[in-house]
Amino acid sequence: MEGSKPVRVIAVTGGKGGVGKTNVSVNLGAALSSRGNRVVLLDGDMGLANIDVVLGLTPGKNISDVLSGDSTLAEVMVEGPLGMKVIPAASGVQNMVNLSAAEHSGIIHAFSELGDQIDVLIVDTAAGISSDVVNFVKASQEVLVVVCDEPASITDAYALIKMLNTDHGVDHFRVLANMVRSDQEGMSLFSKLQKVSSRFLDANLQYAGCIPHDENLRKAIKRQRAVFQAYPKSNSSIAFDKLASQVLSWPLPSKSRGYMEFFAEQLVMSQTSANF
Repeated sequence: MEGSKPVRVIAVTGGKGGVGKTNVSVNLGAALSSRGNRVVLLDGDMGLANIDVVLGLTPGKNISDVLSGDSTLAEVMVEGPLGMKVIPAASGVQNMVNLSAAEHSGIIHAFSELGDQIDVLIVDTAAGISSDVVNFVKASQEVLVVVCDEPASITDAYALIKMLNTDHGVDHFRVLANMVRSDQEGMSLFSKLQKVSSRFLDANLQYAGCIPHDENLRKAIKRQRAVFQAYPKSNSSIAFDKLASQVLSWPLPSKSRGYMEFFAEQLVMSQTSANF
């Protein structure tokens, strides 16, 4: 619909597993929801769905039901923390690369219809640098790269940024330091990544802040809850609220019809080219 409010589309990625990417996605979504935003969290791991496990959800349907035409996105979405909606992934059921022409059309229509009902779409991508990860990142407006204080995390984050930049033309990244023990440690992690990227790549990296190491986060994970909801006064929850505030200051897409149709079209174009 012309004049629709633009939708922020954020891909949360990190290169390797174990950096806390899914917890960042879940708690950023919860923090944005607490500020009155209509948030949808898409589980982008088409091989191993995990957001429903992290949040203790038991979805009856998932994204494969949308792709097959059996359900709408609205029918698939389940309630998450603080009113956030979750689109569950199909764990090993459907590979996005194998979509038919009818499924391509269906996913564009489904996400376009969703555009008038949400303010922020967060895509929690799979670990690694698979075609699904690349396709979701290319289709998103913002790319949030999560890193932690491990050599492998920095190395893998750089490899992801390099591949997206040199092979796919993605030139803008926001970096979030996760599970750090101080603000200085977070800045140091970002500086390492920025230094090597500025030397070898034509990419713009911006610091999105940090999330502290927090025992309350571990407790929340065991309870299958978002820490932002379970322990709202914890250090990590305060940091997620600060991140949400920063996200809302990022520029909105300029497209008059919002970003959702573009997101879906880009996703389908990526899948189509992957088949040739």
